[in-house]
Amino acid sequence: MTRLILASSSKARHSMLTNAGVDCEAIASMIDEDGYKQSMKAEGASAAEAAETLAEMKALRMYRQQPDGIVIAADQMLECNGIWFDKPRDRDNTRAQLHALRGKTHQLVSAAVIYKEGSRIWGTIDTAHLTVRNFTDEWLEDYLDAAGEEIYNCVGGYQLEGIGAQLFTEVRGDYFTVLGLPLLPLIGFLRDHGILKA
Repeated sequence: MTRLILASSSKARHSMLTNAGVDCEAIASMIDEDGYKQSMKAEGASAAEAAETLAEMKALRMYRQQPDGIVIAADQMLECNGIWFDKPRDRDNTRAQLHALRGKTHQLVSAAVIYKEGSRIWGTIDTAHLTVRNFTDEWLEDYLDAAGEEIYNCVGGYQLEGIGAQLFTEVRGDYFTVLGLPLLPLIGFLRDHGILKA
């Protein structure tokens, strides 16, 4: 039986995989994401390059801790007009992020990589484009009340699968990519390589 490890503390990513029938352990892979992002931004990296690099670093770190497993790692970046957004710290920060995104189209870039026996054996990047509507300040306060603190774990301060859907006028791209994992290419790779049944 192949041991699959998801190098992540993300409940959404773990749920996506388990709901799709992919049996995996979820173990957080701790890296200095903020430090690496600042460094890559200063070097002129794109959001896609940053997401892929962070996913690869998480996978490599987890592989070194769990060398008997096949490690899946992922990362997601939100970019709007050249600005990178992180998970909001609190209600005030969430409000500020959503004000900055209001009336604009932003990109969510999700990257995933797989490590086995010390080497990267697969990777992919996908981008979704989301347009935020011109919501009122009053609606935003109601949204923050309804969404609760769970959205502090979500880049941009929203969950598309919940009340966050009301933020948007258009979403172009793969649903799973928006949630933080290019799921279909990932399970396709696992199936093609005998890790999942064909």
